[in-house]
Amino acid sequence: MASKNVLLIFKSNIMYKPVIYRLARDFELVFNILEAKILPRREGRILLELRGSEDVIEKGIRFLEDHRVLVEPLSDKVWREDDKCVHCGACTGLCPTGALSILRPEMTVSFDVEKCVACGMCGLVCPFGAMKDVTLFDPFAEGRPVSQ
Repeated sequence: MASKNVLLIFKSNIMYKPVIYRLARDFELVFNILEAKILPRREGRILLELRGSEDVIEKGIRFLEDHRVLVEPLSDKVWREDDKCVHCGACTGLCPTGALSILRPEMTVSFDVEKCVACGMCGLVCPFGAMKDVTLFDPFAEGRPVSQ
């Protein structure tokens, strides 16, 4: 079973349609809501993990896009500035998904962006500012990296 973490952005004119319900019913996708914020009559943003076969996940994403939901992979939202990372490992203890881990015996920090759910904990704890993420719920961010 494949898994994909995505950010869904619902504009006000489609926010109250049951499109996530239809992912489960029509496509038999398993979904897990990682985080959500709904601004009444403005916009809704949901971090969603989708699980199913790769082709069905892609069909579900096309369905969402056909219904004017903006779908962005979370892997595009978080990154590490390798030149700033000293592999201290401070981020690994707080990562809830294991996206950040220490490789042994090299003692370097590995970052698996596909496991990342963009919780932002790594950026808060990194003493060197190596971990970066786009502020997911800042209506003014519009997909731009946030300067630290």
